[in-house]
Amino acid sequence: MRSLRKPAVVAVAAAAALALAACGSNGSATTSSNGQVTLTWWTNATTGQLKTVWQQAAAAFHQAHPKVTIQIVPIQNEAFTTKVPAALASSNPPAIYQQWGGGQEASQVPSGKLTNLSPYVSGWIGQIGAAAQGWQVSGKQYGVPYDLHTVGFWYRKDLFAKAGISKPPATMPELDADVTKLKAAHIVPIAVGSKDKWPDAFWWEYFAIRECPTATLKASMKAVNLSNSCFTKASTDLTTFMNTHPFQAGFLGTASQVGAGSSAGMVANGKAAMELQGDWDPGVMTPLTSNKSLNGQLGWFPFPAVPGAPGSATTVLGGGDGFSCTTVAPAATCAEFLKYIDSTPVQTKVVGANVGLPANPAASSALGSAQKQVLTYSHAAPYIQTYFDIAFPTNVGQ
Repeated sequence: MRSLRKPAVVAVAAAAALALAACGSNGSATTSSNGQVTLTWWTNATTGQLKTVWQQAAAAFHQAHPKVTIQIVPIQNEAFTTKVPAALASSNPPAIYQQWGGGQEASQVPSGKLTNLSPYVSGWIGQIGAAAQGWQVSGKQYGVPYDLHTVGFWYRKDLFAKAGISKPPATMPELDADVTKLKAAHIVPIAVGSKDKWPDAFWWEYFAIRECPTATLKASMKAVNLSNSCFTKASTDLTTFMNTHPFQAGFLGTASQVGAGSSAGMVANGKAAMELQGDWDPGVMTPLTSNKSLNGQLGWFPFPAVPGAPGSATTVLGGGDGFSCTTVAPAATCAEFLKYIDSTPVQTKVVGANVGLPANPAASSALGSAQKQVLTYSHAAPYIQTYFDIAFPTNVGQ
């Protein structure tokens, strides 16, 4: 997840007989003589609603499969970068662990510890759509997403109306014109949280997606090479856009998601008209404002087309969160648990935890209207380009 928010904890009833370790052994998988299996599960849900959802899922899976116990080990998100490579280099990796796919996953496959899940998920993985490809390496499914992310513009419909803007921009010239209108109405056009760096990356990456044909994007990610001229053109496009001064004063020191003065807080409190951010942004905004009408005032639109650019105008930038199984776990059992995580009942709870769009579109009924629009758009996209820092091998991406 890109989001750093900490949703409020909600109370749940879990199976009392099942011991779910919130800490303790980092051991992988054990099988007793009577066929009892314990699978250690590393997740980044250390607090909040998602942690509760995973506790419920582990308990329910154990109830349906009495010989399988899921031992949860919550780990801080930032620690995965170092802990996973070390675990995969050992003889005792976790049975299941947090997986973001892309080049990070490809960097892990040579360890020989990741399970090729393709034979076990082929019957149902198609329901996720093109996004599942982000967790494939050489056509093999080494991970399964449980939520998906799409980056686009969240905007204040009321501020657009105040500036005389009747509909969201579909092209960059239209966005430029809207920036001018908003400035004339004394409204900051676009907020950006450059202090955190990754929101800046969204801008350059989207211009690259518009300038580079899909085949070039795929080849460049695989070759870890950005020498194609379309990437230079993306830099030119971004420079040209920044020369219109679309962002707030002092944007380089603005946080993205923490506090009312963050970029998310600026939009939430009517201090800026829009922000290029992930689908999770409304959930980040809500705690940053006393505005009870915010959800009704927010709208969404995709990154505009760049006239004349050879890249697809409908390709989206995104990613998501998922899990991989390692070879210490019984493959069929581990894959069955990942299937359960992507089942509609669990996915509906994932939506309720405000962490992202459901990987299983059957759970989309739990989304708000604007987020349903995001999900529909992403499922119709011809290609979903994974965030570049995830698409590349870990060291290059960072």
